[in-house]
Amino acid sequence: MTDWTFQDAENHFNAIADAALTGVPQRITHKDKPAVVVLSADEYARLYALQKADPPTLPELLLQMPQDDGEFERIPLKPRSVEL
Repeated sequence: MTDWTFQDAENHFNAIADAALTGVPQRITHKDKPAVVVLSADEYARLYALQKADPPTLPELLLQMPQDDGEFERIPLKPRSVEL
């Protein structure tokens, strides 16, 4: 993300818009504090949809996990000795 002052943003709006359209958000500061972020319309729509969506339930999250069909390499380890 690139920071611009309000004055620079006025003078370089085309560059800011072009960068935002390529997927790089542009932050505009006012008095050295973040004030505005310029995003592409597609990115704004994606973020807006995420905000409106209901969060997934735990079972939905578990079902989204990558599956490996139960096959994975096991590391051969000796059990540690335990005194009882």
